[in-house]
Amino acid sequence: MSIEDRFQIERLTLVLRHLRHAFGMSVMVASLMVAVFYFSSDSVVSAVSAISGERIGIRTASVSTTALLVWYFALLAVSGAQSWGARRALKKGFGVADVAPIRRQLVLSRCLEGTLWGALIWIGIDQHTSPGATALLMGLLASSNADSVAKYSNILGLYTGIMLPMTVLAVSRFITIDDLYYQMMAGFSVLFVIAQYLQARTLGGSINEAIRLRFENLDLVERLKTETREASAAREAAEQADEDKSRFLAAASHDLRQPVQALQLLLETLSWSRLDEHQRRTLDSAQAASTSSSEMLNTLLDFSRLDAGVIEPRPRPLGLQQLFRKLEMELAPMADEKGLVYRTRDTDATVVSDPALLELILRNLVANAIRYTDQGGVLVACRRRGDGYAIEVHDTGIGIAPNQHRAIFREFHQLGNPERDRRKGLGLGLATAERLAGTLEHTLTLRSTPGQGSVFRLHVVSAEDIAREEPPTKTLPPAFDPSALNGKHVLVIDDDEIIRYAMAALLEGWGAICETAESLTEAIAHHRNVPDILLCDYRLRDEHNGAEAIHQLRRHFGRDIPALLITGDTAPHRLREAMTSGIPLLHKPVQPQKLHLALRELVAPHVRPP
Repeated sequence: MSIEDRFQIERLTLVLRHLRHAFGMSVMVASLMVAVFYFSSDSVVSAVSAISGERIGIRTASVSTTALLVWYFALLAVSGAQSWGARRALKKGFGVADVAPIRRQLVLSRCLEGTLWGALIWIGIDQHTSPGATALLMGLLASSNADSVAKYSNILGLYTGIMLPMTVLAVSRFITIDDLYYQMMAGFSVLFVIAQYLQARTLGGSINEAIRLRFENLDLVERLKTETREASAAREAAEQADEDKSRFLAAASHDLRQPVQALQLLLETLSWSRLDEHQRRTLDSAQAASTSSSEMLNTLLDFSRLDAGVIEPRPRPLGLQQLFRKLEMELAPMADEKGLVYRTRDTDATVVSDPALLELILRNLVANAIRYTDQGGVLVACRRRGDGYAIEVHDTGIGIAPNQHRAIFREFHQLGNPERDRRKGLGLGLATAERLAGTLEHTLTLRSTPGQGSVFRLHVVSAEDIAREEPPTKTLPPAFDPSALNGKHVLVIDDDEIIRYAMAALLEGWGAICETAESLTEAIAHHRNVPDILLCDYRLRDEHNGAEAIHQLRRHFGRDIPALLITGDTAPHRLREAMTSGIPLLHKPVQPQKLHLALRELVAPHVRPP
């Protein structure tokens, strides 16, 4: 129902509530007037003669008792009908279509009531009427007028319906009486009614405005409630969709990592075989494809670690030159393959940041620039900006339209890659870079023009006022030596049969003695020898996890056996659980060399993997 319809119903309801109680007042006033005119009719009143100064008696006008009774019962009938109709309409209820007919009936009945009150003046007043009776009648009519202003002014037709006929009959009666005082009373009556009408119109306008404003406010509140409910539902749906997306990505990532991990292990095992040149080239291509898949999965892992909140920045002063050189050595070959010029401007800037996370941000920015640049080149530079530095990555690529400047930082959003070419990544690089920048309290900005390239700027705090720290001397990882694990007894627990087979083949190729188990129960039941190393998948059957399995096996064998967790999970809560277990953790697909170094660390702690 519209505001206007509710407004019309409400203002009529307000009038009906007043009318349903009007009959009692009409009975009292009408009874009083009948009594006054009946007892003052044809009576003698005392007065002082203007000629002799003596007290004399004056007989008042005679009032017809029959006319009074007819008037009395007619007024009660009209007033009673109004009250009954008002009660009936309020009890039964009415709609907007009923408002106009009810108003017409009320205006008609009010006109009839006003006519009856005007007729009383013709019945009871002439020039010989008792002055007291005349004053009482005029006072009651004035009070009735004021009461109508207060109760019925919001529907002005009801006010004029009773006052217009009453005023016309009263004024016409006073004019016909051959007495100056009554004629003057006619003029005053007209002025009084005009003033009351203006007051009624003002008051009625205020009442109607208040009613309309109330419904507008109620409508506004209802709209706000509806919008709040809709926003809440949309937020819940978005949160649910985000949770569903996270669960799907975690499940898909885990399921993809399993075969990729097995493939890498098997390819590494195969690489130790004697192969002819053609077989070696085929193996190299397969390993390159496997490495590409691993990089994509690791990109998902980086993003999942951000969601999980397990990345803890460790900022310290560091020089940018060494980081720039490292990035150039790793990423310049990618640019060379596309015929691009990769340049780095030398810098002596020292900033405060987490070295590993800053490197990951810049690697994502530079790799993204190379992917979306087909000619020209990429420039990595650093400029002084205020009390810090702006690390800039320039490219001469396709550029980004202004309306896409925020969208490109959303997960899986890619420009110019509708076919989802895997060589252009997954669309997580910029999202990861922005979130890492926020974690480090760095600011990442973008300036780009379509067709002219882009500039990403990372604003980093300067460390020039902080005592410079010499970067720690990095020891090169030891040369790969398969014999380092000779004779070591390794127990592998993984619920994936292919992973167990591939892991056993690789470890045995490295000279280890490998036993495998599908579950913790099988490991305890079938393996009596105390292993030198426990190598356990994090997610196991029967709702067990690798951390629990390792703790139980240590209790079972009565030794603090060196252990290593491997997980393909990227679900945030699983990552948090695994990271807080206190057991070294590797993520599938793990490179065989990294796995070898991690195992060597367990049996020879002085050898640290890079």
